[in-house]
Amino acid sequence: MAPTRPRTRTRTSHAAAARDLAGRDPVVAKLVADAGPPRLAPPHDSHFAALVRSVLYQQLAGSAAAAIHGRLVAALDGEVVPERLLALPFDTLRSVGLSGNKATSLHDLAAKVVDGTVVLDPAGLAREDDDEVVARLSAVRGIGPWTAQMFLLFQLRRLDVWPTGDLGVRRGFGLAWGVPMPTAKELGPLGDPFAPYRSVVAWYCWRACELYAGAADSALTT
Repeated sequence: MAPTRPRTRTRTSHAAAARDLAGRDPVVAKLVADAGPPRLAPPHDSHFAALVRSVLYQQLAGSAAAAIHGRLVAALDGEVVPERLLALPFDTLRSVGLSGNKATSLHDLAAKVVDGTVVLDPAGLAREDDDEVVARLSAVRGIGPWTAQMFLLFQLRRLDVWPTGDLGVRRGFGLAWGVPMPTAKELGPLGDPFAPYRSVVAWYCWRACELYAGAADSALTT
């Protein structure tokens, strides 16, 4: 049997995708004119470290989460890797400020990376489509579809992620297209015309909240 080859993925840039979409849809064209090309900060964490940060920051104010994150990184001697995290006693995780649920979630994430349930190496991820990545990550306690989709969109730079459950995307779509804010179920098919670049449309939906409704600048769009 021939070895499985990694799936080839488009190398289209976010800016090129935005230009393509602007040529298809006048609303996207206006968003591009008003907001400029998509701007996504380059990932500065490993895939595992990015997921640890995502779990830790859930439902916490930024300053509090940053302080706890700093203490956790120090407890790991600066190496945010699954093996080191698994080696930390639960009491140590609690002592840096993690709740019991989050400490359990991080241990579960680390264990599932070690046993292969969650694949984070580049070659393995290249063989997985978006739905498979979401399904694997959602098996981790404390990681749901939204967190997995943000990982796809911002960490892996996948271009066709459509986070229908995101309130900002739903609100921004309504503002930009001049329709009542769609429900998550309604938003699904509304994104179909923008495949295979729905991640870019999601970014512009977040920007629409800032541009057209005076929302504060989001960490997602800077």
